[in-house]
Amino acid sequence: MQLIEGARLALMQIRQEKLKSGFSVLGVVIGVMFLIVVVSVVEGMDRYITEDFAEVVYGVNTIQVRQTPSVQIGDGGAQWREMQRRPRVTLDDARAIREGLTVPALVGVQTGATRPVRTEEGRRAENVQVSAISPEVLQIRAFHVSEGRPFSPQEAARGVPVAILGQAVAESLFPDEGGLESRIRIGGFPYRVVGVLEPQGSLFGISLDNVILIPAQSRAGDILPERGAVGSIIVQPRDPAHVRTVQADIESAMRVTRRLGPTTPNDFHIDTAEESLAFWDQISTVLFIALPGLVGISLVVGGIVIMNIMLVSVMERTREIGVRKALGARRRDIISQFLVESTTLSGLGALIGVAIGIGLTAIVRATTPLPAAIAPHWVALGVALGMTVGILSGVYPAVQASRLDPVEALRRE
Repeated sequence: MQLIEGARLALMQIRQEKLKSGFSVLGVVIGVMFLIVVVSVVEGMDRYITEDFAEVVYGVNTIQVRQTPSVQIGDGGAQWREMQRRPRVTLDDARAIREGLTVPALVGVQTGATRPVRTEEGRRAENVQVSAISPEVLQIRAFHVSEGRPFSPQEAARGVPVAILGQAVAESLFPDEGGLESRIRIGGFPYRVVGVLEPQGSLFGISLDNVILIPAQSRAGDILPERGAVGSIIVQPRDPAHVRTVQADIESAMRVTRRLGPTTPNDFHIDTAEESLAFWDQISTVLFIALPGLVGISLVVGGIVIMNIMLVSVMERTREIGVRKALGARRRDIISQFLVESTTLSGLGALIGVAIGIGLTAIVRATTPLPAAIAPHWVALGVALGMTVGILSGVYPAVQASRLDPVEALRRE
């Protein structure tokens, strides 16, 4: 009952001293609001990158073979220059990998470049992402054709100039129809449209539908300066449990086909989606550790404000404290009264901060490409931190109040 009575007295104080109470909880409101908004954005990005981003960019349970790592962290000096001197990954490497696998897996190649595209009627689409791929990549990357058909393995092997358009490109070049069997030019080479992809959505606000898929061995597919070179080889084991086995098979096949000695380091790079995204794990770990610390600074400031205002409250209510002690209130009763009041103040501030933080997070998610996800444990942490600040900042004023001499307190006006 004492707890409920203390909370009721605290709410009465808030109503009577609105301005003072507002300043008391302002620091807690700002701190908790900042925690909820920033951590929700980081949490959303963490989920987005580890789940959606990895699937869209790399594919599920895939291994990539490249000339250089897809993500480079740290010093890009001598090591980076050495990587640039490596031989490019080629179609011959892909064939060697396919022959060297000991477990079933899909092996595809992919090369990307930005090219202008135009129709025979003169309509143009600029900065289109042209991906020269083998048919296996359609399965690995889960590309689905909504109109028409994908190109066949026979067409891919012969380099037949056929193309599959992304939704955005199809709407731009053929606004009145899908464009099936129409002619387009990619890099000056004529192509026949055989299909249109299902909508892919966007990635950090960048459309994934502004793409054209063509056979890797077609003329415009020869994007890299070296004949037969590809941007990457993508391997997806049929069984996800065989990822490490396939990775070892790839390394063995590449070393044999490139005639590397036992002590010669690899002149190619193999990575999985998880390894490529290890940089984000480092960043997110730092953010999740640092952000609560930054919030803690704001909460400390808020705690100091609450403590000072509670000290003022003790001075203003000296006579009330004297009356309570004269009627038999013990020191712990006075301490608990002021602790409950300070905790109620900061708890109310934490709840307001959580509400504002959730609202701002929803605005960020709706108006920006940044993903945001509100995790319940961060909401609970925000409220707990706010109430902890109230308890800690109320201890000193409560102890000071409990030490007042009842006789001296009653004399004070």
